[in-house]
Amino acid sequence: MKTARVAFEGDIFYAVPLEGKLKLANGRIVEEEQVAWLPPVKPGTCFALGLNYMDHATELKFKAPEEPLVFLKGPNTFVGHLGRTKRPEDVTNMHYECELAVIIGRQARAVSKAEAYDYVAGYTIANDYAFRDYLENYYRPNLRVKNRDHSTPLGPWFVDAADIKDPMNLSLRTFINGEKVQEGRTNDMIFKVDDLIEYLSGFMTLNPGDLLLTGTPKGTIDTKVGDEVVTEIEGLGKLINTIV
Repeated sequence: MKTARVAFEGDIFYAVPLEGKLKLANGRIVEEEQVAWLPPVKPGTCFALGLNYMDHATELKFKAPEEPLVFLKGPNTFVGHLGRTKRPEDVTNMHYECELAVIIGRQARAVSKAEAYDYVAGYTIANDYAFRDYLENYYRPNLRVKNRDHSTPLGPWFVDAADIKDPMNLSLRTFINGEKVQEGRTNDMIFKVDDLIEYLSGFMTLNPGDLLLTGTPKGTIDTKVGDEVVTEIEGLGKLINTIV
């Protein structure tokens, strides 16, 4: 099942797709263009992975990490489908990152890899923009690189885990103004979803609504004001965002 969170006529609703339209939780059917799309889940703690695709690490001339490189993102960073992300005037390199986002469904502590997927509620798409000018160290990106307001589009759908047969075998693609600029598969991750849940829950508690942003494959290039960026993941839909 796919669900969205949207704002319509001053209220916030959960909605499901219906023949190219949206059916709100109150039963009303509206056009997709009539609503403001919100992130499909209210993010709790967001854990983001750096250099988690071998080809991306190679592209950047970095050694692949031997344990997950994790940093945190604040709730201010998220924006919904069809949202806008500001490019600062002084930035010379701002690139997209198409990422599989994992949504934790129940409290997890000291979870084994064998049980990890039992704690996943679903998946969505994240486009985790990086402001490369401020990058001091790929192994430890600072706040200005990854925590700017509305710098991480999320959505459009919350897709139930049961509907994704194999999250480790999905295609990812990014388009700028209709031109394909990035392509990869989740099976190229260095640390898989179950690895990450085992690792993180081994020293802290994960809670419902927490997010894991699992990294991006190679093919990241600069974006410009006015660009329409579409990130898509097999089975999860297309997330559209505009640079302003």
